Amino acid sequence: MNRLALFISCLVAAAPAAAMVTYTGKWEVPGDATDLSGLSPAFAGNRLSFGSDLWYSRHRRTFFGNTDRGPGGGVISFQPRVHEFALQIQPDGSVAGFTLLGTTTFKTKAGAPFDGLNPLLLNGSKSVLGLSHDPEGLVRLKNGHFLVADEYGPSLYEFDRNGVFVRAFETPENLKPKRANGTLNYVDGRGASAGERPETGRQDNRGYEGLALSADGTFVLAILQDPLFEEGAPAGAREGRRSRNLRIVKFDVATGRAVGQYVYQLEPLADINARIPGTAQDFAPTAQGRNIGVSGILGLPNGKFLVLERDNRGFGVDPVLEGQLPVGSKRVYLIDLAGATDVSAISLAGTNDALPPGVVPVAKTLWLDVQAELERAGVKVAEKMEGIAFGPNLPGGRAFVVVTDNDFSVTQTGGGTQFDVCTDGISAVQVTLGAPCPAGLSLIPSYAYVFKASGPSLWAAGIPEASTWTLMIAGFGLVGSALRRRQRMSA
Repeated sequence: MNRLALFISCLVAAAPAAAMVTYTGKWEVPGDATDLSGLSPAFAGNRLSFGSDLWYSRHRRTFFGNTDRGPGGGVISFQPRVHEFALQIQPDGSVAGFTLLGTTTFKTKAGAPFDGLNPLLLNGSKSVLGLSHDPEGLVRLKNGHFLVADEYGPSLYEFDRNGVFVRAFETPENLKPKRANGTLNYVDGRGASAGERPETGRQDNRGYEGLALSADGTFVLAILQDPLFEEGAPAGAREGRRSRNLRIVKFDVATGRAVGQYVYQLEPLADINARIPGTAQDFAPTAQGRNIGVSGILGLPNGKFLVLERDNRGFGVDPVLEGQLPVGSKRVYLIDLAGATDVSAISLAGTNDALPPGVVPVAKTLWLDVQAELERAGVKVAEKMEGIAFGPNLPGGRAFVVVTDNDFSVTQTGGGTQFDVCTDGISAVQVTLGAPCPAGLSLIPSYAYVFKASGPSLWAAGIPEASTWTLMIAGFGLVGSALRRRQRMSA
């Protein structure tokens, strides 16, 4: 073994024996905070929400977080946007502050706004997507442009640094929501009448949920929140909600073409229910591919990815109104596409757990149990954890941040009428949009949870600890000098 190999092996051997990702702190952004868009009224135009996805710029030392379609579940006009902000993460991983630095809205070259209204309300047709936009996944390219993955289409768009539309990526045909006659329906779910409801493609409100950029920047992965309508059992029964098998779509950044699809398997429902006390509050079989799903994906330097998987329980708009049930799953998995089968031309209809012969899903291992770490620290577990990113270096490790989507603290119930949700963290009441909350109650905040990742947890992600990396570089220099001296002596 040469000296360089010996030095590196010693560094690896010196890493802690157990992976470590531990909770260190959080920051709450009040639900009535406003953004920097300058739009009004406050309840729809400029109320701040930023947790649908997360991107960290090491060069700028700031985060970017985006909204989804806005308050009201697609029935209130809202211009989707991305925010740049700073988190004052301290050396011990605690958070001392949050500063909003900028707000960028999405628009066409002509200045027309993209809108969170569903296609029927915006365009008068369920079959015309138009400028209806429900952004979820977010990455930022080296030129400052944003790639944004949307649930409505599902679609993948590129915007410049000012939020101006640049291009649309290809949407594979098998992902588009289609009726039995092949026409599109971007609005309805399985509860719509026969002939009107979609039979194939992405489930309603379950399109692209996360977006990840490869280490070399040549491709992106868009991950669906849940399985397709038809990809469950029995075949043809629109039972994707019973399935574990959702799709990851690989896109070539240069061409915008889809170049592969891969199966990601959700954690089995039985394993999640086993963590819930008793059985009365377990998830039903139809929750597997509907109430359990993926919320985010993050590219890593070693070519692997982290995936955020969660249930629909925890502190959030609907749970505080309907009664907060035990949380079953908020977890981050390390996944590897190497060896996974390209299923672009393969249907998964008729499958719940088993896959067609010869189909290999992406490999996954648990990297962080977010719920367990928060509960261990006595911290409130939010419902909609949706964005993940590595942040700044910490002594002996790296900050890992999870952000939440607070749904603008607006409920989508009430017979079609929208309300603000005011809560004390336990009970909640509905009030008129924009009206003050009763004394002792407040709108649901957005959370940024911070964890410290160190040891093998970072090595598994292809990220050496800062101190180790410094030692490694120094070691390279020492070994290089020794080799040069040896060469000169030999000459």
